[in-house]
Order: sequence, then C-alpha cells, then structure tokens
Amino acid sequence: MRINKIILGFALTLNCLAFAQSEKKEILFSIDDKPYYTDEFSRVYNKNIDLVKDESQKDLNQYMELFVGYKLKINKANKIGLQNNVKYINELKSYRTQLSKNYTSDTKVTKALIEEGYNRSLKEIRASHILITVDENAIPADTLKAYNQALDIRKKALAGEKFDDLAVRFSQDPSAKENKGDLGYFSAFRMVYAFESAAFNTKKGEISMPVRTKFGYHLIKVVDSRDNRGEVTVSHIMILKPATTTDSQEDIQKPKSRIQDIYTKLKQGENFESLANQFSEDKNSAPKGGLLPRFASGQLSSEEFENVAFGLTIPNSYSEPFESQFGWHIVKLVDKHPIKKLDEMERELDTKIRKDDRSRLITNSLTTKLQKKYTIVRDENLYAKIKALVTDKFYSSDWILPTNMKDYNQVLFKVENYEVKATAFLSNLDSQQKSNLKIKPIGKLVDYVYQNFVDTQMTNYYNDNLEKEFPEFANVIEEYRDGLLLFDLMEKEIWEKAKQDTLGLKNYYNANQNKYQWKNRADVLVASSTKMDVVKNARKLLKKDQTADFLKETLNTKEVVNIMTKQETYEEGSDNFPKNGKFKIGVSDVYKDGEFYFVNKVSKIVPAGTKTLDEARGKVINDYQQYLEDNWVSDLKKEFKVTINQEVFERLKASMKK
Repeated sequence: MRINKIILGFALTLNCLAFAQSEKKEILFSIDDKPYYTDEFSRVYNKNIDLVKDESQKDLNQYMELFVGYKLKINKANKIGLQNNVKYINELKSYRTQLSKNYTSDTKVTKALIEEGYNRSLKEIRASHILITVDENAIPADTLKAYNQALDIRKKALAGEKFDDLAVRFSQDPSAKENKGDLGYFSAFRMVYAFESAAFNTKKGEISMPVRTKFGYHLIKVVDSRDNRGEVTVSHIMILKPATTTDSQEDIQKPKSRIQDIYTKLKQGENFESLANQFSEDKNSAPKGGLLPRFASGQLSSEEFENVAFGLTIPNSYSEPFESQFGWHIVKLVDKHPIKKLDEMERELDTKIRKDDRSRLITNSLTTKLQKKYTIVRDENLYAKIKALVTDKFYSSDWILPTNMKDYNQVLFKVENYEVKATAFLSNLDSQQKSNLKIKPIGKLVDYVYQNFVDTQMTNYYNDNLEKEFPEFANVIEEYRDGLLLFDLMEKEIWEKAKQDTLGLKNYYNANQNKYQWKNRADVLVASSTKMDVVKNARKLLKKDQTADFLKETLNTKEVVNIMTKQETYEEGSDNFPKNGKFKIGVSDVYKDGEFYFVNKVSKIVPAGTKTLDEARGKVINDYQQYLEDNWVSDLKKEFKVTINQEVFERLKASMKK
C-alpha cells in the first residue's frame, strides 16, 4: 500500500494502537474554525516520541509547530478534493476492511481454531466412508430418512459385515464402486470441517456415528493414523502403460524394459533432467525436466507414487523403477518440506480458516454477542403482513414480489437507531428462492430467512459503527486516512512540482550553484587480467597511446578473454578511485589486488568547477523539493486561519511534563 512510502520525518501516521490519555479534552487550536483537541495532540506525541531521533522535535513547542503544520497540510488536501479520489477511497476502504477483522472476529474462537488446525495438521488420517446423500436444506422427513439409513448401515458394520463391502453396496459416493470408500490419507483442511472433525475424533478401527455435511450423512471408519510427512518436491520420468488392454507379454514388457534402459543411463551418470525431457511421457512435466509441483499425502491419485516419493531422504537421490496404475516411474527427490512451527504457520492457518467451514464458528460467535448487545424492535403487524404474502410457490421459485412495493416502504425493524425497511427484507426473500430452501411450512421458512437477514443487518451496523464503539480503531483509521491524503498531497504539491516546474528548478539551481561543485576529475582507463604478463603487455601498449579496443583485439582470442578494460571519470578523493592510481596524466606500474593484476592510464585531468544543471539534476530536484516543503507551511498559514489557545497549551505542557 502507498502508506508504506510515507516517510516524511515527522512520524504521525504509524498504524499502531493509540495511547489513551486521561486528561480533560479541550480545544488546543483551530484551523478555519475547525477544532483540534488536546487528547489527540498528547496521544500522538506520546505514541511517536521514542521514534523521533531529532531531539528538537521532542520539545513540546517545536512539536506543536510540526503538528499544526501537519494538520494544515491535511486541510489543504481536503480543500482541493483529494479525499474524493477513487483510488484513495478504495485504498482506505481496503485498509479498513483488513483492520476491522480484528474487531469483527472472536479472537478466542479464532485462536482455538488455529491451534486445533495446527495440531491436526501434525497427523494424517486414513479413513473410509459411506455416504447417504441428502440436500442441505431438505425437509425434516427426508433428513431423518437419510440419517436412519446411515444408522442401519452402521449396525451392519458393527455386526461384522465388511465396511468396504457395505460401501460398494450402499454408498452414494460415485467413487465408492472403485475405491470401496477408501479416501486414503488426509490431514487438516483437506475435507469439509464436520467430516474432518469426525475423522480426527474417531479412534483407529472404529466407525463414527452418522456425520452431517452439506453432501449428506457419512459413516467414517478410521483405518490408520500417522505423523504428517509434510510436503515433498520431486521430479519424475514416466513411461505410460499401453493405452488399450492387451494380453501380449511383449506389449506389457515394453514400458518396463524402456524405463529400465533409462535407469541404466542414470546409473552411468547421465543427467536426470535431460533424460526426463527426452524420454518421459508425462507431457506436462517433461519440458521442465520432470519437475512436479510440491504435494502432500493424498493429493496425488497414486499412493504408490507418493510412498516412493516420501521414502527418498537425500536430495538429488532417485528411486529404482517402480510401477503405478498409470505406468512405470523413476522419481528424483528435489526437496522435502516438513511441517512448520505454529508461529510460522499462524497467518497461513488464519487464511485457511476464513475460507473454510470453520469460519462459521467465528461468525456465529459474533452473532451471538450482537444478539445480546442489540435489542431488535420489530413492527409485528408489518411482519405478519409480509408472511401472509409468501406462498408455497417459493419452493419452485415462482413466487413474485408484490407489484406495489411502495406499500412496504416502511420500517420493519430497528438496530439501535438504524432503520431497516420492509422492502429490503422482501428483496432478500426474493433472492433466497435460488437457494432451494426446503423448510416447511412456508411460515417457518420466512422466519428462518428473516433471522439470517437480521443477523446480517446487525453485523453490518456493528461494522459500520466500529469507530464509535472503539476509539482506538477510530484513531488508527483517522491516522491512516490522513497519511494517504498527505502522501497524495506531497506528490501533487511538492514531488511532481519539483520535477515539472522547470523554470523554478532552474532559478533554484542558479541561486545555489555553490552547492553543486565538481572536485578535480581524472579520465582513467583500467586494464585487468589474472595473468601478470598480459597486463605487462597492456602497459606497453598504453604507453604507446593505444585504445582499450586495441588492447582487447590484440590480447584476447576467440576462445580466451585475457584482458578486461573499464574507462571512467573519477573525482579526486573518491573511494572508488583505482588503487595505486595517481592524480596525474600517465600510465601506472602494474599492481596486484586480490587475484587480479591491474594497470591504469590517466589520459586527462579536468579541473574543479560548477556542475551543469543536467549533471546535478537529481540532487537539485531533491534539494528543490525540500526547499518547497520548508516554505510550504508558511504559505499554508497565509491561506488558512490558525488560532492557538495558548492558555490551554501551557496547561497541557505542564501536565505532560509530570
């Protein structure tokens, strides 16, 4: 974000929690009758005082000057309308959204979920399941039917029938016919949260009770548990099995024979990546030397491949040829990626949680708190009127809104002083037809949608009023807002102006030419080589006034670069002036520095003098920017009326020095 670029000497816009002050809030000064208070001044001073290196800025009088100057700039930014810039508005909105997460999330719940997710990520569970599908919004009768069906299957398993046979017979997961319900190994965040929780809470060898997810009811049998193997990066060479089924032993043996030939080449020292590029039949990885994206257990469709890959322990070692359901492979280990520590994964886990079903727990926690915090006042007659409008056509998405919505442009309920119109709820109801809700009777469905709508409105109201609820949040947002405005203002009024105001820049340069002076300079040619005899020959040629190009043409060949040259102009006393070099015209002796031999030739001495504007442009622009900024506050004081309450300031200084 642009705020990271705001390094203006006066650190007023750092985003940290505000320092609370207990003194009475009074008007310290005003700018065009806009008041600024003692509490903000003391809070900002105390917050930034340890960051200020200039001792003069720690003086309260001096700090007052800086603070007033800062507020003058913000007033200027608002006066010229920078607060209406779309880019500024979007950036401020984005920052507020990020910061508000600390206030709209239950930190205890979030922390518990992070710790739970991390602890589970240390393990890998192997499980099988049987799925009985039922719609997420199914009516109670259908839900109960699916539950009882799952319960009956569980009884069969507990009575001794094989779980995998039951999966083939009863599971409505299409893959069960092939995998017999076996899901392989998985860790945290690989399955939906309810399924994951049931799997991690079921002991090895046991079968869970029916578990409800958005897909239906699951029976989960935990087959095994092991430590998480982390992730691995490998390259592979693959020879595919024949595309069609064949009984020919020759066709069956061809892939095996070919992979064995490649393996022999590897053992003879040939490059793995080159062989993969030339022979591997995995078209995606072959051009990259066989390199595959890093993966964890259960992410590939071949358990054999995963086991061989994780079995390799030494980087750059490779496996013997092995067979999978796809063909024959040789795998080379590139790198292993073990599970990180909790503090290293905290941000990553938080992101995963917010994208996962777990996030509902955080949302529900906040909703519960808000339901206790706010009293919802509803117009019961209006609500009854709305319920009477909704018919069973809702279930088939054929229900339509009343033709005259003006009759419902009334307040349906209030959250504190925030009024929500019936028209908004009706529109929400209309949109919910696409959700395929099956709750019956229709009155209960309306109540369900209404409660969710109220919860959303409460959350929105709470979020919109964070500044009123939390003074420290308001302070941080205000400082960030000012920081963005100040950056935009500086860019417009100072930085860009200094670059584009060519006449002003030239006048400043003419008035300050004494600041832009060259010292004595020397044009130096430096020739270097690892071979002393080459440099000696170069020295002889330089003494004959030969050029750098002549040296390279004479001393280098097509196969070998014996001599290298560099020609630059150096100021007298500069740190990068060639060693053993003398500030006079002529050729130096040969000297050694590190592994190289050198010779220098000074061809010209340029006397000290004034730099041209082009030669000093970068420095002149920087100095001109500072000049403009130094005089800027004085100009702003003429543009705006500043009134300081000196009596209040003296009392404030006295209290802050205690």
